[in-house]
Amino acid sequence: MKTTSNRKSLLRSWTKNYVITLVIGLLVITVLSVIWIRHTTLEHRLNMTTLLGEEIASRFVEITGGEPRTRGDVHGFVSERNQLIDLDSDPSIYIVNPDGAIISINEQNERLFSFQIPIELLYAEEPIQKINVTNPIRASYYMVKTPIQWQEHIIGWVVLVESEEILTKLNQEYQLLFIFVISLGLLGWAAIYFLSKRFLKPIEQVAYAAKQVEQGHFNVHIPDAPKEKELHELVDSFEKMTKRLHQLETLRTELLAGVTHELKTPVTSISGLLQAVKDGVVEEEEAREFIESSLKETDRLHKMVDDLLAFNSFTVNQFPIQKEPIEINSLLSEQVNLWKRTQAPGVDCVIQNLDRPFTMYADPARIKQILMNLLNNAYHSMNKEYQQIYVCLTLNEKENVLLIDVKDNGSGIAPSEQDYIFERFFRGESKKYKIRGLGLGLPFSKMIAQAMEGDLQLKETSSEGTTFTVIIPVSRRLEERRELDE
Repeated sequence: MKTTSNRKSLLRSWTKNYVITLVIGLLVITVLSVIWIRHTTLEHRLNMTTLLGEEIASRFVEITGGEPRTRGDVHGFVSERNQLIDLDSDPSIYIVNPDGAIISINEQNERLFSFQIPIELLYAEEPIQKINVTNPIRASYYMVKTPIQWQEHIIGWVVLVESEEILTKLNQEYQLLFIFVISLGLLGWAAIYFLSKRFLKPIEQVAYAAKQVEQGHFNVHIPDAPKEKELHELVDSFEKMTKRLHQLETLRTELLAGVTHELKTPVTSISGLLQAVKDGVVEEEEAREFIESSLKETDRLHKMVDDLLAFNSFTVNQFPIQKEPIEINSLLSEQVNLWKRTQAPGVDCVIQNLDRPFTMYADPARIKQILMNLLNNAYHSMNKEYQQIYVCLTLNEKENVLLIDVKDNGSGIAPSEQDYIFERFFRGESKKYKIRGLGLGLPFSKMIAQAMEGDLQLKETSSEGTTFTVIIPVSRRLEERRELDE
């Protein structure tokens, strides 16, 4: 595994990959440009050669005895025209009769034709023809022919011949092309280098901040807010995550202290009560009361330990869900009545069942557990003289789920605490010192609901009360079978 020191920096990697891509791209562009320039140059020079041939045929050929003859300074004219049209070529100029016999030729050291031009070349349809020669050396030539007409009859030809090498020869154009390509490459490299540095700056700041968080320093801030959308979202998400981690770390420390206190309190109480009995400080009836109090504290401690074990078991998926057919109205009514009998007088708990019997496929023990936790939570949140809890069942047939709303008339949940109510061991300020417990009721209930492929959500909260909603999916297969049985 590579260490951090052996890894390449993102700036170096980006620059290297971009330069390789840029070089390949520029090479392809250069090759295509050379081919295109060569082609267009050849086409342009052939067109100029054609015009030159037509002008020679009209200005420097006379008819003597029915045959064409050159007159004037053809060579000087060609040189002058070459300078004007930048032809950069001195082609061989042949004056031939209709049979292809060469009548006249300008002075050239190298001649493609000595005495005769093949008749099939003269009377071919194309005015421009490419001729490949293999002896004495392999070469290609272009022949441009212009007919010499007199009284609408062809009495001869002006033929211009030049090698392909000379017609496609370029110097200045290639130099300009290479200068342009090299300048473009340098400019592209400089652009990607500085742009990469600019884009990498917030990433480097995020990486540095991540190391600070790793060391436990959560008060980090990235000073430079990038304008680019993706980079801004990255920086913004990281800062929000850091703040959230700081809040959770603070909360974890407080909750650990609270759990430790909750577990230590009954142990201290039991120890003190039993020590008093052992030392004879209390006797007979008062001693029995001390022992009973110790047993109650033991039961409470046992319950807290059971809650911790159950929560941990559920966290590691060792808490099975056993689904079976249940009639939901009867199940919840029975559980609500059972809970009411264990509470002090004055608590009004009303349940509104579905308007018809409804059988569903779920784990009855887990549904009872969720309902008991929600009822206890609702009871502890109320501090008014008239305490009322309202349980309402609703069947959402469109989404095929059962909704169980548990509403109280308490004072509601503070806005600053609403994001943490499902965090394990969290206890609100109103309950922290008034009610003993570990703060596992709501987190445990939410985990149970999710294990049944449902959920537990905070529906609404205000100074008039709080409503939690349990969402339990309904088995389509069981509902269809129940309807068939009916």
